[in-house]
Amino acid sequence: MRESAGVNHSSYGLDNHGLYNLNDIYWNLPTPSLMEQAIFRREGQLSHLGPLVVRTGHHTGRSANDKFIVDEPSVSKDIWWGDINKPISEEAFDNLHKRLASYLQNKDVYVQDCYAGADSDYRLPVRIITENAWHNIFARNVFIQAEREELADHVPGFTVIDVPRFHAIPEVDGTVSETFIIVNFSKKLVLIGGTSYAGEIKKSIFSVMNYLMPQRDVLPMHCSANIGPNGKTALFFGLSGTGKTTLSADASRTLIGDDEHGWSDNGIFNFEGGCYAKLINLSAENEPEIFSTTMRFGTILENVTMMADSRRLDLDDSTLTENTRGAYHISAIPNATLDGVGGHPDTVIMLTADAFGVLPPVSRLNSAQAMYHFISGYTARVAGTEKGVTEPSPVFSACYGAPFMPLHPQRYAELLGKRIDEHKSKVWLINTGWTGGPYGVGSRMAIPHTRAMVNAVLDGKLDDIPMRKDPIFGVEIPTQVPDVPIDVLFPRDTWKDQGAYDAQAMKLAGMFRDNFKKFSLQVSQDIKDAAPKAG
Repeated sequence: MRESAGVNHSSYGLDNHGLYNLNDIYWNLPTPSLMEQAIFRREGQLSHLGPLVVRTGHHTGRSANDKFIVDEPSVSKDIWWGDINKPISEEAFDNLHKRLASYLQNKDVYVQDCYAGADSDYRLPVRIITENAWHNIFARNVFIQAEREELADHVPGFTVIDVPRFHAIPEVDGTVSETFIIVNFSKKLVLIGGTSYAGEIKKSIFSVMNYLMPQRDVLPMHCSANIGPNGKTALFFGLSGTGKTTLSADASRTLIGDDEHGWSDNGIFNFEGGCYAKLINLSAENEPEIFSTTMRFGTILENVTMMADSRRLDLDDSTLTENTRGAYHISAIPNATLDGVGGHPDTVIMLTADAFGVLPPVSRLNSAQAMYHFISGYTARVAGTEKGVTEPSPVFSACYGAPFMPLHPQRYAELLGKRIDEHKSKVWLINTGWTGGPYGVGSRMAIPHTRAMVNAVLDGKLDDIPMRKDPIFGVEIPTQVPDVPIDVLFPRDTWKDQGAYDAQAMKLAGMFRDNFKKFSLQVSQDIKDAAPKAG
């Protein structure tokens, strides 16, 4: 086993992870060295101004069905087992680990020792061991880099071994396919194989933090966070397509982070040191800060189309996937804070894109309603092109991040309610979806109106405005918002056929209640009572 020369590394060797007889071990290489390695090994190509363009093969997104948690005594009673958190035996994990270690013998590996968690009181030392050099650049970009003097004493609290070219044998290993993402909490180890999609590395550590942090009275959150000119922090929850990245990336506010955070007694802290942004149809006009990262040395561009002759990008091309991605260090965002922390949030915004056209564009939630909508994690997809599909379909993702939550959603909701009550945070539901009717009849909420509502919320301009209670969803709707027409605020008034609105609203309310049934045994009565009115 040979070590790379001239680079500080921990005395905690790879034999502690069951890896022996390796070839070269490249410890904590800086980004330029890793870029050279990636180019030399033909893992990717440099595009205009220096980003590395890579292809992830047939896996261009997460493999949700291939994720497992080892069912062992220390976690067995805590995990919310089901379709998302699927168990696998200790024996199956150990056998797969041994075969993976055998595969890596006489091969080169790349190691990054870094951290998850910007608050030093809660940070988790992590080690990312990769088969590909570009995956190590990804790790440097999205996790918090260790200082050089910290490397010698770095002992990982959790380790990821990422080996894309090693595949499971389902009938032998107990997996669903040749791809696997397996978390073992007792061994503090994640094994990833059969996929080159780098997001699996990031999200596996997020899942680990989502298990560990509640044990320390910290709420882990799938949200973005920023700080206003007045020094007040705001959180933005929302699933894909709701506008979370766009609305939180405000040049007049300081970005803490765009995806993963913790809320502790100290305040808000970023789990990460970088961003992993969706790039499809990105434009310099609408998102200039993110757009600039696509022309920056060190950025990793996944499955983005590049012109062969000029090496320039076509960010509108979805030939390979709609899920084109860019991974870059947070220092690439000019209005980001590099310390990754903020105070207790004054404002919590939950975003939804209601394609049924019935939720109000802005409404205030009490604590129980906040927990109800947090557990529900609602948005909607527009009607597809399949024959017979004529209306939107609801999407419910608990805690706005169900695939990454190992515990029951009630555990996270209780922490949210506790923090909201302790710090008197105001919670608002913002609907960026349809008005005047459902998708296909009405129109998408005007972006200037949505921005005006968000700004009014953040600036406290709605705190003393009279409210009207929605008769079905129970939320409070402000009777006026600066720069927003009053008729836009009340969705029933925007429909030509108000009877059709009533029917559609009751239908969506029923969908909320049906989805919530699976949580009913563990959820407190006050949260149940916050459900929309029954039909």
